[in-house]
Amino acid sequence: MTRVLVTGGSGFIGRHVVHALLADGRDVVVADRHEHPDLRTVVGELEDPEVRERAVVDDVDAIVHLAAETSVLGSVEHPARVHRVNVDATAALLELARQRGVEAFVLASTNAVVGAYDGTFTEGVPLAPLTPYGATKAAAEMLMSGYAGAYGLRAPALRLTNVYGPGMREKDSFVPRLLKAAARDTGVQVYGDGLQRRDLVHVEDVARAFVMAVDDWPSGPTIVGSGTSVTVLDMLEAARAATGRAIPAEHVRPKPGEMPAVVVDVSRASSLGWEAAVSLTDGMATAWADLRSQLLSPAPT
Repeated sequence: MTRVLVTGGSGFIGRHVVHALLADGRDVVVADRHEHPDLRTVVGELEDPEVRERAVVDDVDAIVHLAAETSVLGSVEHPARVHRVNVDATAALLELARQRGVEAFVLASTNAVVGAYDGTFTEGVPLAPLTPYGATKAAAEMLMSGYAGAYGLRAPALRLTNVYGPGMREKDSFVPRLLKAAARDTGVQVYGDGLQRRDLVHVEDVARAFVMAVDDWPSGPTIVGSGTSVTVLDMLEAARAATGRAIPAEHVRPKPGEMPAVVVDVSRASSLGWEAAVSLTDGMATAWADLRSQLLSPAPT
């Protein structure tokens, strides 16, 4: 697998995946809405057939497909848009991969494909998405399964948990909210008692999983997470330790429908040779160092 096309390669996860692939000796091409600062980029929307034609050329050995509409709320408000990006464009990329002899197609998926689940998430839990976003990712996984079965395309789908780490300045999930509050000496809101449990996985561990998936992971879903769920209060304490800031917390009314716990089984990934290596404490420190340098650096003169 010498040449890899990374869609969404200029984004948060994408930049780390690109870096990991380059470090592993791969030739990488990026397709994204935004120019990658260091690599040749096919700039444009993947819903555009001309952009896809320029991206999936005959010498591409593998595709890592990260480009997607990922906002759950946005998918509820604009389901047709999310379907075009996450399903239609994925189907078109798969067809180009078939036509041009691409050997592997690796998808960034999510445990949202199974919706709310009262138990430990495994790859065998039936698909039952509760939002258009989750439904589009489930549809993409099924398309990949069809191409793997009919054409022999190797098509791993990495179901990612909550990914965090350097490069989150534009994100609005809880970890960057914590770190931005620390940088600005403000506080954060905590929904309910803060005992909700989530699985956080560092973006460097995720990038390593994608490199391994490009190499030889089999078709089908694999959960990629730390395998250790932590509470919202644990995240708050880790952020306080990493930043040395108080980060006051205001407890507010719980959000309707919020899952009390996300617990995942990562044994399949472990059987493929992957383990999460970055602890929450160390990972929070890397995210803080990156975000602090951006938010607290002096303005250019």
